[in-house]
Amino acid sequence: MAEPIELVIVGGGTAGWMCAAACAAKLDRRHYRVRLVESEEIGTVGVGEATLPQMKDFNDFLGLDEVAFMQATQASFKLGIEFVDWGSRGERYIHPFGTFGRPIGEADFFSYWVRAHHDGTAAPLPDYCFPIAAAWRNRFMLPGRRPDEIGSAFSYAYHLDAFLYARSLRRWAEARGIERVEGRIVEVEQASETGAVDAVKLASGERVAGDLFVDCSGFRSLLLGQTLGVELEDWSQWLLCDSAVAVPSVRSDDFTPYTRATRRPAGWQWRIPLQHRTGNGYVFSRADLSDDEAAAALLANLDGEALAEPRVLRFTPGKRRRAWHGNVIAMGLAGGFLEPLESTSIYLVQMAIMQMLTLLPAEPSIDPALRNEFNRVMDVEYDRIRDFLILHYIANEPDSAFWQRACAVDVPASLHDKIERFRHRGYVQAYRDGLFGPPSWQAVLVGQGIVPRRADRLADVLPGDVLQRRLTELARTIAQAVEATPSHERFVADYCPAPAP
Repeated sequence: MAEPIELVIVGGGTAGWMCAAACAAKLDRRHYRVRLVESEEIGTVGVGEATLPQMKDFNDFLGLDEVAFMQATQASFKLGIEFVDWGSRGERYIHPFGTFGRPIGEADFFSYWVRAHHDGTAAPLPDYCFPIAAAWRNRFMLPGRRPDEIGSAFSYAYHLDAFLYARSLRRWAEARGIERVEGRIVEVEQASETGAVDAVKLASGERVAGDLFVDCSGFRSLLLGQTLGVELEDWSQWLLCDSAVAVPSVRSDDFTPYTRATRRPAGWQWRIPLQHRTGNGYVFSRADLSDDEAAAALLANLDGEALAEPRVLRFTPGKRRRAWHGNVIAMGLAGGFLEPLESTSIYLVQMAIMQMLTLLPAEPSIDPALRNEFNRVMDVEYDRIRDFLILHYIANEPDSAFWQRACAVDVPASLHDKIERFRHRGYVQAYRDGLFGPPSWQAVLVGQGIVPRRADRLADVLPGDVLQRRLTELARTIAQAVEATPSHERFVADYCPAPAP
């Protein structure tokens, strides 16, 4: 039998240990030897505590027990993201992890709502979405199993402690044979002819050689950026925020099953409730606010006592021009970072891992077609997320210097086309794969004041009185189902209570 392919993961943290755990779960150890190199001297960013529903899919893919996972990470449930003061000051809406309405006739439900909205016979769009109605009442239950149940058409994500998640995955992966190498990397050795990475050398003098390297070294992108020179594609012309200040606080009584994003004069503030604390942060533009001003504004708007000193993070929104170059694959911050507004960072790590497992070479020499396909998929994912994030910024009242610039950016043609088609008749392209399908775009566009001028013509066929009756019945059914749903606090206490940290 041939020697196993040497796969070396550089860096731990969430990205590194997610990758290591997936390798432990799915790779045949006869063909692949997997080692992870990290140093206790180097800290991790560790502030990403809100996720998307795809994280449950990843945990299920590994075979993790949900209750044990939530207890180990002090996790709570997440039905969506509430946006406060976005669009217009004084307004709020939720981007839910679920659909609006139920099938009514020939057209999709949203088209019927647009028709009824223009006729003046529709309730607000959120009234027809179970996860939104439940979230605003601080209620939660697991999705129903029968498709005809009103409480089945949604999914959920988690609020979690990212540091504890990485630590639990480390234990899980090491127990299944992943080798961890402790040490600070002081040199990267490259092949003289090809420039490929041959090995990383540690301060101890140890040399860790490999055939394929996964760069999980964070913002510094040690292998892909610094060593191989793959440039960062800077997207700050569209996404103006370049800093964040974060601080944990005592958990308040408002134990919401959703993340909150509140618009501020120079950016926005997040609020993420875990079982043992609340995560908070202010994402801002340094051109409009100093670090001290951002920290003061954040501390003034907490709903519980701060548990630490505010911590400042810097970033440039964008992605590496190639996520896989030579024999190096970048994941997480090493491959790019947009911003945390829609909780996409861990999802992008997950996407990279799944693509890597699918395209992993069977021999040390790497077919360029594998690299090309990996880069194509990751480029599509980043581009779609970028456009979705830009949408949040441009559809606002320009009531400060920051927001005047944010609302006036020259949007990518792909986003301009999507908005115009939506304005015309509410059309949103559904992707076969990837993030943010029609309900996500509908929630944000309508939530920030962009409503289609007309509905799909197929929605005209249903008689008006029948449409109004069905909409009324649907809103009533959702309200009744929410009323019978337990509180988020009670559900977590019964289902997955975590021990005191």
